[in-house]
Order: sequence, then C-alpha cells, then structure tokens
Amino acid sequence: MSTTRVSYDLVVLAGDVGGTNTNLALIGKKGGTFSTLIERHYSTKSESSFLAPLGRFLEEARTEVPGFRPDLACVSGAGPVKDGRIRLTNAPWDIDGAEISREFGLRTFLINDFTAVSYGVLLLDPADESQLRPLAGRNTAFPDPVPGGVKAVIGAGTGLGVGYVVRVGDRTTAFPSEGGHVSLPVYDEETRAFSRWLEDKYGFPPGAEAGVSGQGIGHIFDFLAEREASSGRALSAADAAILALPEPERPARIAAASRESFLCGRALEVFVKLYARCAADAAACFLPYGGLYLAGGIASKNEGWFLEDFRFMEMFQRSYRAHIREILARVPVYIVKDYGISLYGAANAAVSLM
Repeated sequence: MSTTRVSYDLVVLAGDVGGTNTNLALIGKKGGTFSTLIERHYSTKSESSFLAPLGRFLEEARTEVPGFRPDLACVSGAGPVKDGRIRLTNAPWDIDGAEISREFGLRTFLINDFTAVSYGVLLLDPADESQLRPLAGRNTAFPDPVPGGVKAVIGAGTGLGVGYVVRVGDRTTAFPSEGGHVSLPVYDEETRAFSRWLEDKYGFPPGAEAGVSGQGIGHIFDFLAEREASSGRALSAADAAILALPEPERPARIAAASRESFLCGRALEVFVKLYARCAADAAACFLPYGGLYLAGGIASKNEGWFLEDFRFMEMFQRSYRAHIREILARVPVYIVKDYGISLYGAANAAVSLM
C-alpha cells in the first residue's frame, strides 16, 4: 500500500463488535473521505475479551501499515453504553473504554452498534445501487428523500438494532435506541400462533428481536417444524438435519436452503413480513422522510426474498389507518449493501464526538 502518514488528517481505530463477529480496522480520514488502511475479522465467541483481538490487530497493523498509529479509537457494540462500558447483549464479554485507553494509550469512544450504522449511512450515496438498493412499492413511485429529514436505521443480524439520525441547525447527530425489543408485530393467525409459541418459550410476550433476527429465523423454522410434526407430516431429511444443528448455526443453513426446502422458504417469507412490520412501526415513530435503511447482513444476503412480489413493501405499506398508509408511502426505503458501514460509521462518529 503506497500511502504516507501525511495522506490523512486523522487515523481512527474503528471497531464493530457483534454477537457473531468482531471487526477491526484502521481508517484514515482526508477531508470528507474515509479510507480503510487495514481490516481484520475475528469470531466474538472464540475470544475471551475484547482486548485480546485488539492487541493482535494492532501488532499486525504496526507491521503491515508502519507509521499509521491510530490517533483515537471508536468502538461500537451490540448493547447499551453505560458508564463507559458496553454490556454486549449477544456475546460472552463486555467492552470497557477506560481499559482500552489504559492498555493501548488511546483516547476511546464507545457507541452503540446502531449509532455506528447510523453515522455510516450518512456516508452512502443513495444514487449508487452498489451501496443502497431502493425498495419501491407495487403501486407507488419511489419517494425522493427529504434533504435534512430524519433517517432511521433498522437492521436484523444476530439481534435486531434500531437507530436514528436527526439534523438540528448545522449539526447532524445519530442516536441509539432499544427499538429491537418492542413487541413482536404479528399480522395474521399464523404469526399470532408464533407469538404464543415464543411466549411459552420465554415466559413473557416476545420482543421483535425474537422473530426478526438471525435467531428469529431459527425460531420461525422451529415453530413451523413443530406445526408440521403436530399435523402428522414428516420433515425432509434436509430439514431434520437443520434441527440437529446447534442453534447458532441454523439461520445460515435455513437461508441457504430456502429455495430448495419448502419449510426454509416459508421461514424466510414469514421473517421478511415480520421485518416489514417492524420497519413500519419504526417509520410511524420516527417519520424518516430522509430514508429508512435496512442494515445488517440478512437483508443484503437475501435480497430476493425482500424484492419478489414486492413482499417487503407490500407488508411495510399496510395499516388500518389511511393517514399512516400515506406516511409510509412517503418513506424512502433502502437495503444497505455496504457491509463495511459499521466501521466507517464508527470512524465518522469519532470525528463528530471529538
């Protein structure tokens, strides 16, 4: 890599820690442009703490991009930030900002993972379909995003995250939320039965994440498989093999088999429709006329299930009230296709937080 230290105004150590992956990068900022100098990926559940992969990453960075010591760090995690710590909701350890600063001598900011995604969408070009895929309704034109309008981000991955971005005066700020834990928005008898099935599992009515996430895909599949068995219908060998897998491995296999297995396909169809109802609820709360962004890896990796027969948008634009249907028709909806958005978002957040 032919870069020099003076090529950048600032170098940020950016981190994105989820229940499945821990992603780290050095990102250089020059003017309004961010560039990745080095990036590495680690298995969250295989690590004993955040400091372990961070230390290995910095050693590799010193070797591969000499002279590019980070000026500061910004780490996003899948959980709320409190007292300088992130208690991860789907991982076996926490992130401590003060500990990172002491160990590595870096000024460190901690932010919620969807705050990072929200700062990241500010860097994406809505006209570039390699970055953002617009979702149009069957009978509605795709609405133009309102300049300076509220942007909302909702993303199903290991869990379900929600965030939003507002502009006040000349400052744009991203905020986190725990919107992934609002009540599961059921829409017919089958999903009401699914909600009751989850209530029996958890001992309380389920939150949206229990159905709209990677684990949610697994839950939907399990529920549908139990209904098949109770109806006297035998599962295929492939479907039975999925049920024999450890729970964290099932969602990827279900998605991969969704075109061959009826049961896997039904699970993806129900998942997309529940996702659409969650997104519609978020849109009714935030009125994101600047754009509603579907982040997380599941939407981008299974785009066809969202687009076919306008499956996502048909459910997204439904409401019992006419004025809500009118609001939803005015919201531009995009699938985020750039999976590196969290790292760039963390770097962008670091600049704002400074």
